[in-house]
Amino acid sequence: MSFVKNDSQQLTLDDSIFTLTERERRMLEKSWAKPFADRIFPLIDEEKFSVLYSNKNSRPNTPVNVIIGGMVLEELLDLTDEEFMDSLLFDIRFQYALHTTSFQEQPISDRTFSRFRRRCLTYETETGIDLIHDCIKELSDEMAAIMSINGRMKRMDSLMVASNIRKLGRMELLYTCVSDLVTFLHRVGMDELLAGLEHYYDPNDYNKVIYHSRSEDASTRIEQILSDADRLLELCSGSCDESSAYQLLVRVLKEQTLVKDGKRRLKTKEDGNMDSHVLQNPADPEATFRDKAGKQYRGYAANVTEAVGENGTIVTDYQYAENTKSDSQFLKDSLDSLEKSDESVTLLTDGAYSSSENIKAAEEKNIQLITTDLVGREARDIAADFIFSEDGEKLLKCPMGHAPKSCNYNKKTGQCRISFNRNKCENCPHRDKCNPKLLNKTSVLFLSKKSSDRAKSQRMMQTEEFKQLARIRNGVETIPSILRRKYQIDHMPVRGLLATKLRFGMKLAALNLKKLFVYLNSVDQCALFAEIC
Repeated sequence: MSFVKNDSQQLTLDDSIFTLTERERRMLEKSWAKPFADRIFPLIDEEKFSVLYSNKNSRPNTPVNVIIGGMVLEELLDLTDEEFMDSLLFDIRFQYALHTTSFQEQPISDRTFSRFRRRCLTYETETGIDLIHDCIKELSDEMAAIMSINGRMKRMDSLMVASNIRKLGRMELLYTCVSDLVTFLHRVGMDELLAGLEHYYDPNDYNKVIYHSRSEDASTRIEQILSDADRLLELCSGSCDESSAYQLLVRVLKEQTLVKDGKRRLKTKEDGNMDSHVLQNPADPEATFRDKAGKQYRGYAANVTEAVGENGTIVTDYQYAENTKSDSQFLKDSLDSLEKSDESVTLLTDGAYSSSENIKAAEEKNIQLITTDLVGREARDIAADFIFSEDGEKLLKCPMGHAPKSCNYNKKTGQCRISFNRNKCENCPHRDKCNPKLLNKTSVLFLSKKSSDRAKSQRMMQTEEFKQLARIRNGVETIPSILRRKYQIDHMPVRGLLATKLRFGMKLAALNLKKLFVYLNSVDQCALFAEIC
C-alpha cells in the first residue's frame, strides 16, 4: 500500500452538502462538526505517517487525516470502531467533519482503524518513535494557539492507569499459564504431548480446579499444577520456544517458584526476588504492580503536562510508562526532551516531583519549578539564610555575614562541616536557631546546601503569591477524574504498554477537543452578545 496525501476536498455537483435544506445546513454548522472541520482537520499532518507505507506504486492508503480525525472523534463520542463506521456512513456530521461529503464511497471499513493502529505500534516497536504522540502534541500546540494560551504557565500531574485484567491469586496465575500452553498445543495439533493434560483445555476445568475442589488442600492442587508445568517444560523445550504461552510459563515459574532438593515449590517472603515486575496476568504480561497510598494498582502510569491561560487549559504533552516509574523520573525525562525556552516558564507540580537535580535541570531549560509540597523532613528555617557556593561544597556566609574559618565537604553525606571562631557564634542573636557546638576556640555545625534550599522553599510556600500558584496547580487534579469517568481509561479494550498508550493519547486529544469547543462556543456567544448590544 503506497502513501498518498489527502490535501483537500474537491466538491462535486452531487456533493451531499448540496442536498441539505437551509434549516439542515444551519443546524449542521451549529454542531461540533463545523469547528472540527474548519479548525482541527486541516491541522493533521499526514506526511509524518508516510513511513508506515510503501514508496512503490500500489493501491493508495486510506487518507491518514481521515483516520486520525476519526479516531479522535471516536474517543470524544465514546464509539467503538463499528459504531464509528456506521456513523460515518449514515451521519452527515461525521462526513462534514472529516471532509468526505464528496466521496462516492466512505473510505473507512470495519478494520481500517485496527490496521492503522497495528502499523503505528509495529513502527514504534522497531524504531522507538511514537508517531501518534508527536501528532497529538502538535495538535495540542495548535489548539493552545487558537485559545491564545502561551504556555508560560504549566502544571503537571501523574495518574495510575489500570490494565483491563483480573487480579489473580498465585494458584490461578500458575494454572492459567499451564492451561494457555496446553490450549496452544491442542490448537496447533500437538496432542501427542498432552496425555493426561487434556482437562486443561476443557472450559469447565478452571472452575473445577480453582473453586470446586474444596475437599483437596490448596497446597495439593498447587503441587499438581507445578508437576504438570515441569512436565510441559520438558516436553516443549526446543519445539515451542517461540510461543508466547511457553515463554510466559517459563517466566511465571522463574518468578514464583524455585527448585530445592529436586522438587519445585512456591517462593516465600524469605526467598525474596519478587518485585513489582512479576507477571500479574498472562493476558497483559507488561502490566506491573504498585502499592500507592494504601491502594494496589496493576497496569501503567501516565504523566500529563497542562498549559494554563486566561481562556482555559490544554494538555500539551503526556508520558506513559509502567506504573513503577516515579513522578520525579517522569519530570526528569520530560525536561531532558525539552529545548531551552526563550521565555521563562513556570511549572507547577506537587512534592513528589521535587529534587535538587530536577530543580537544576529545570533552571537550565529556563523553567522555574515550583512544587506545592515537599517530601521528607522539614529543614530548620535559619538554614535559608546561609549562603553556599553553586556546587554546594563551600559555605560563603552565615546569616550574620561572617565567612567560616574552615569548611570541609563530605561527598557521602552531602554536608559541610563548618567551623567559625568561637567569638563569632558565642554572642550571635541566631545562636539558638543555628545551635552550633561550642569548642574551646571554635564553634562547629553541620549543614548542606540541600537543607538551605529546602528551607528557602519552605519560606516561599508561606507567601501569598505561592498560595495563589498552589490553587492554580490544584486544577490539574481534575484531569485524572475526567479521564476515568468520561473516557474510561481503566477499561480500555486493549492490553499492553504501547497499545494502551496509543488509546490514552487519543483520549487526551478528545479531552483537548472538548476544551476547544467550549472556548469557541463562548467566543461565539460573546460575539453574538456584542452584536445585540
